[in-house]
Amino acid sequence: MDELSIKALATVAAPGSGEPHLSSTKDDIIVMSWLEPSSEGVALKWSQLTKQRWSDPQLVSSGKDWFVNWADFPSVQPIANNLWAAHWLVKRPGGTFAYDIAISISEDAGISWGDPAPPHEDGTATEHGFVSLFPRDGGVAALWLDGRNMQPSDDGHGHGGMTLRSVVVGMDDELRDKAVVDNLVCDCCQTDVAITSSGPVAVYRNRTDDEIRDIYVTRFENNEWQAGVPVANDGWNIAGCPVNGPAIDANRNTVATAWFTAANNNTKVRFARSTDAAKTFSEAIDIATDRPIGRVDTVLLEDGSALVSWLRSAGDSTGEVRIRHVATDGRLGPSNLITTTAAGRMSGFPQMVLRGDEVVIAWTDVDHDETAVRTAIVGVQGLIGQ
Repeated sequence: MDELSIKALATVAAPGSGEPHLSSTKDDIIVMSWLEPSSEGVALKWSQLTKQRWSDPQLVSSGKDWFVNWADFPSVQPIANNLWAAHWLVKRPGGTFAYDIAISISEDAGISWGDPAPPHEDGTATEHGFVSLFPRDGGVAALWLDGRNMQPSDDGHGHGGMTLRSVVVGMDDELRDKAVVDNLVCDCCQTDVAITSSGPVAVYRNRTDDEIRDIYVTRFENNEWQAGVPVANDGWNIAGCPVNGPAIDANRNTVATAWFTAANNNTKVRFARSTDAAKTFSEAIDIATDRPIGRVDTVLLEDGSALVSWLRSAGDSTGEVRIRHVATDGRLGPSNLITTTAAGRMSGFPQMVLRGDEVVIAWTDVDHDETAVRTAIVGVQGLIGQ
């Protein structure tokens, strides 16, 4: 049996940093972005992993009017070799949670960035966030939660719920293929998108009129998003948003997704696999039932098995970042402790990407209310436990 190998990488993010985001390409280009304090207020930076070290940090943008939220984090996403996209959030007058999305595009692999522009044109003082950036038709596509229907009406109440929308952003900032993907979704759970051989697939937390908030999947097929369907019928009835979105990964037409639920007051991290580009999913498997907080991620291995990461409560204010292997037949490997951090909001959402026979993981370390982005490389064979 291979021993668990965890190699800490030198930190490149400044003290006070947080909200890391990891992305990768088919060419094993791994990019990490994060937020850190700056003289301009807050800055979005990125670094690329080469062998065992991160490159010197590069600035995307900075500002004093940004909306910084522990769960709604920015990203830098390589779309192709030279075409990259980044997003962050900007406050909008009119409400505590009124903010817009800013998307900037780079045509030289992150060296320089174009002027930021929103993917939405509604102009309402409502929430716009929880963005997933992904390639589509050779360009940059965005999927996000959009609160324009929650704008207060004359009676002081909103006249609708949170929607899920998408668009393709042109190099000239032209917005094409605008679409409402789902008319009613959970208010503040992260979205995620993976690319299959058949096209993009997205996961999100849905919301029914009866307040059932389970994980749904939608496929982009025949040049449109198909109606969302549940990955599993957990039946989680909850009147407020749990702020705990799903994760998805794809390799050709194999798809893996992981999520958190507390249906029937039983907290669980769950997992399901598809072999037909998310048209159907296997019966969901419970990955973790011992005090999981959620904040999941998942990656597919070349053989079709998967790794799932999550945050577990250690019983006090400590959180444990754990990873577990799921074989193609559903057998579970050991629950591997990777690192510890805080269990509260400041620790954010750990991230994970695959690089050959290694997993790169990023998280926010919290020490006496001081934060710093940390990273490590973990050997896959040690995680499998075989």
